[in-house]
Amino acid sequence: MPSSVVKRSVVIGRHKTSVSLEDSFWHGLKEIAAAQHTSLSDLLARIDRERKQGNLSSTLRLFVLDSVKCRVAEAGKSMTDEGNGKAPSIDI
Repeated sequence: MPSSVVKRSVVIGRHKTSVSLEDSFWHGLKEIAAAQHTSLSDLLARIDRERKQGNLSSTLRLFVLDSVKCRVAEAGKSMTDEGNGKAPSIDI
């Protein structure tokens, strides 16, 4: 079975590098960049600057995961605020 991980060349600042990510994480990064009204390149540069350890591909996966977790928490809070007791629906 072929790997779902795709190696992509990216430019961060003026440095060319590559990241290996599954399509879902790559699309997640693009959606986050659009939601933040920034370019994918600028988002990747910010994530790279702020990372404390690990390789860039792992850091990007964790960034997308944290973003999804924040959306779930916000949706849960809004559901609690509305008091209807239903579980939130999250588009991922």
